[in-house]
Amino acid sequence: MDPSKIRNFSIIAHIDHGKSTLADRMMELCGAVEKREMRAQLLDDMELERERGITIKARAVTIWHEKDGERYQLNLIDTPGHVDFNYEVEKSLQACEGALLLVDASQGVEAQTVANAYLAVEADLEIIPVLNKIDLQHARPDEIAEEIEQAIGIDATDNLPVSAKTGKGVDAVLDAIVERIPAPTEDPDAPVRALIFDAQYDEYRGIIVYLRVVDGTLRRRERYRMMTTAKAYEALELGRFTPRMSKTESLGAGEVGYFISNIKSLGDVRIGDTIVLDKGPALDPLPGYKPPMHMVFADFYPTNSGDFESMREALETLSLSDSSFSFDPVTSEALGFGFRCGFLGLLHMEIIQERLEREHDLDMIQTAPTVTYRVQVLGKELVEIHSPGQLPEQYERLLEPIARATILIPSDYIGPMMQICNDHRGVYVRQEYLSQTRVQLVYDIPLAEIIYDFYDKLKSATSGYGTLNYEIVDFRPDNLVKLRILVNGEDVDALSSICHADQADQRGRAVIKKLRKEIPRHMFEIPLQAAVGGKIIARENIAALRKDVTAKCYGGDISRKRKLLEKQKAGKRRMRQVGNVDIPQKAFLSVLGDREGK
Repeated sequence: MDPSKIRNFSIIAHIDHGKSTLADRMMELCGAVEKREMRAQLLDDMELERERGITIKARAVTIWHEKDGERYQLNLIDTPGHVDFNYEVEKSLQACEGALLLVDASQGVEAQTVANAYLAVEADLEIIPVLNKIDLQHARPDEIAEEIEQAIGIDATDNLPVSAKTGKGVDAVLDAIVERIPAPTEDPDAPVRALIFDAQYDEYRGIIVYLRVVDGTLRRRERYRMMTTAKAYEALELGRFTPRMSKTESLGAGEVGYFISNIKSLGDVRIGDTIVLDKGPALDPLPGYKPPMHMVFADFYPTNSGDFESMREALETLSLSDSSFSFDPVTSEALGFGFRCGFLGLLHMEIIQERLEREHDLDMIQTAPTVTYRVQVLGKELVEIHSPGQLPEQYERLLEPIARATILIPSDYIGPMMQICNDHRGVYVRQEYLSQTRVQLVYDIPLAEIIYDFYDKLKSATSGYGTLNYEIVDFRPDNLVKLRILVNGEDVDALSSICHADQADQRGRAVIKKLRKEIPRHMFEIPLQAAVGGKIIARENIAALRKDVTAKCYGGDISRKRKLLEKQKAGKRRMRQVGNVDIPQKAFLSVLGDREGK
């Protein structure tokens, strides 16, 4: 294929601005899918994606478009819109030369529109502004074009108005892709180099590698080597996504496609790795991707301890198709063996948990999410900790991650939103009016405050119109303490947390009140305590079960009853000294599942 007839582009936008619908219309117009096979959000083939109506995984598809008698190959990569899947967007943009910046003509520029546009600018892509949903009665294309120029700094005078739902204006978008997005500049005669931008595990065919050919031509039946792992494989099948997998004998420079070679070991494929000819000349690897920055951590424990190995296999399989989360084995006295997993955000964590339960049929307990802290032990360098249990008893200072939060809201809600930011220890940075009715607030807020209940309060305070995007900008010290939970005098690590000293009292009381309801009564009294350092800040007692030892005494001398009660009292004192408290799993779930309680 002549590289000058190839266009690689991505669609980037905020959630629900119509990325997947526009991709559907493009495939329909170019004849990639027959009318009878067409369905809404065709590229969102994961069950979770269709249920939630969001894109979770980036999807590639090759379509063909004719213009001025020439036939062009358009390689489209449909990307997610949620902040937690920014890594998917970043990976996809590296395989492209241009991007369609899709903005809802009624909603306007949202937080994730700005973030994704900056990613495209950093990747040095040609950006084409597209205004979607112009068929709606309350569409404001001229105002929105102004918002794009003010918020992002992109010239939007030549924007393309479309309706992805009806197909109006989509032809003009296809023509603009050919005219305005540059063709790949790679050399088809150079030695082969291809970038792995994704992978998928198939139990019958092994690992399916998604790649973008950068230099040279990949041919079937030739042997290729992964540069990181130094493993060589024969190309048993090459092909393109049209959107179904369709075989081809070769993939040329600038093309996007897949590679199958019976790769069974999950460790043999790395996202961002470079594929080269096995016996070819020594080449420099492609830049690849910077490792994702995990900011939210949670522990997953199988409900049945015998499922530990099954959970390990499931996590390894998921990490192949989603390289943006990590996992390491951990143990807990209360919950047994499990894994500490790192995620890009709360939605990312929720999606991974649901995929483990649905695709791998695992039943698990998940601890409350925590963030990464940095701690300086006396005379040593800063180290990162991912759970309160890793915090040493003696340290010099504790630093928490600070997120630069960009909040886009209607101007009527500025007062309540500022109050929420102040309540969550936010520091005001700036305020910008994008139009007469839309304002952008920028605050520095501790990430731990954002992951608890900030998003829920944002949506409530702005009647659902507010949007949030954030990035980690710094680690700063504050008056942070470790909140310990003691049951019968014993520390329960799974329930401890790090919080601000001003909130410790409220959170400690909330946790032990929940535990008091869930832990069954024993034959002895059980004290529940919340502590900061050596100081107890809250306490509840679970009363002892009392057997009626005087039931057999009918009348008679009172000293007989007293003797039996004293004997019972002495027995309970001994039980208390040696008794262990049985904490049921539902007690952990009741606390760990409640963000306010944490």
